[in-house]
Amino acid sequence: QVQLVESGGGLVQAGASLRLSCVASGRTFRRDAMGWFRQAPGKEREFVATITWSGRRTYYGDSVKGRFTISRDNAKNTVYLQMNSLEPEDTAVYYCAEDTSLPNSDYAPITEHEYDYWGQGTQVTVSS
Repeated sequence: QVQLVESGGGLVQAGASLRLSCVASGRTFRRDAMGWFRQAPGKEREFVATITWSGRRTYYGDSVKGRFTISRDNAKNTVYLQMNSLEPEDTAVYYCAEDTSLPNSDYAPITEHEYDYWGQGTQVTVSS
């Protein structure tokens, strides 16, 4: 069974940076693609970023491209989301997710239905 635990959220001012972490408990982490999604109040969950098992490929949602960076440390079973130049529109609960269906693949999923496991989320609030 896979458990994902996010941390690093908080309340910051516009222009600030935060780094989110997601620690996975499962033994397949280092073979799996990982993703970050977010959900703002009253809105649908939105794709933020994804990374392949090797870290060689990453993809970003248009609204965060150039400001956010996803990375991973397979030795620590951890995926990160570095968020710079935060804007009030980035306010949301941020979730990490793991796709166990295609181990060691260069495919990085960008839709939520492709992910098998989800964390509980961490709140990010950006004030103007």
